Amino acid sequence: MIFDATTQTLGKSSNDKQPELSCSLETNSNSLQRTARWSAGAKKTGNALIHGDNLKVLNILTRTHASKIKCVYLDPPYNNGESYEHYYDSMGHEEWLRAVTARLQLVRILLSEQGSLWISIDDSELHYLKVATDNIFGRDNFVSTIVWEHRTTRENRNVFSHNHEYLLVYAKNIRAWSAERNSMPLTDDVIGRYKNPDSDPRGRWQSVSANVQDGHATSQQFYSFKGPNGRNYQPPKGRCWVYTKSKMLKAIANNEVWFGQDGNGVPRLKRFLKDREKGLTPETLWQAEHVGTTSDAKKHLISLFREAALFDTPKPEQLIHRILHISTNPGDLVLDAYLGSGTTAAVAHKMRRAYIGIENGDHIKTHCAHRLRQVIEGEEGGISSLVEWKGGGGFDYFEFKDRGRRAK
Repeated sequence: MIFDATTQTLGKSSNDKQPELSCSLETNSNSLQRTARWSAGAKKTGNALIHGDNLKVLNILTRTHASKIKCVYLDPPYNNGESYEHYYDSMGHEEWLRAVTARLQLVRILLSEQGSLWISIDDSELHYLKVATDNIFGRDNFVSTIVWEHRTTRENRNVFSHNHEYLLVYAKNIRAWSAERNSMPLTDDVIGRYKNPDSDPRGRWQSVSANVQDGHATSQQFYSFKGPNGRNYQPPKGRCWVYTKSKMLKAIANNEVWFGQDGNGVPRLKRFLKDREKGLTPETLWQAEHVGTTSDAKKHLISLFREAALFDTPKPEQLIHRILHISTNPGDLVLDAYLGSGTTAAVAHKMRRAYIGIENGDHIKTHCAHRLRQVIEGEEGGISSLVEWKGGGGFDYFEFKDRGRRAK
């Protein structure tokens, strides 16, 4: 089976009843109030925007959504001392670390056993955040550090031109998550390696070595055999055959061993494209040409809101798409506790994942809710063409009532 990057139903479907989770926000918490004015589309879909302090809201969610969330994406302030449109990103190091750690402890409670955590960060606090997250999730549950090329132009104002950021990836349970995580679609380059020089009716194939290192071999893997050309073949020194002799002879009879175009080459095993069930293992270097840049994200936001000054460091939809493709399946629940411009919610909506987005700023109304209304109406930017998005769905908007102001 070949994975097609254009389909929006890659992976296994979830049987979770997400609308019940959405209902539980209102019925099981006295602190959250649904606000019809800022909700849109179908009701009780399992999708929710929550206006409030994320630490307080996460505490509420531990009572309603513990072990229910498949993927958490966090894009916290990087604590790099810069001033942005919606916040000043400068706290004392210890204060910043305590704040993030408090939220990570709650996130771990919310994640399902197969769930994963993805955190965007730059050099300013990367290594401290890694140690802090190790302490909460366990070093054994650290998956990887992904490098994202967020800029393709040179920045000449600094000592170095910082062209990349990072994603720290953790699993709630590394074994459970690894067994479920999705592969990346096969690329044209990989598919191009499969040929059919002998017109095999089973279709395109590529050859792989028929021998391996003999470090863990059994006695049955050391033998000689006669090929169709009448030559005797033995494994090279220090190596053994992949198959036992009986299996090797059966494979030859079934035309599953390739001896080269002239029939006199070193035996190699044929692997057919039609039998390939998995895609590619995700890599740790994510290049801009595949997942977009900060600049791409800004251009997309301008097309949505017709404003020049919006968010300084938004994430492109392609980046979040890759995260959710690897870590979730249709119907799974996604959480973003620093919703920002609403990218995670928009991508999850288009990919038919349920989502909860938390944001303390008023732009959750003016930008996030507005953006998701456009998604419901069939907005065509970002990943829409990639997943063939045509619109639909809905979300419920909630106010955290203890914030000291009434819902509008």
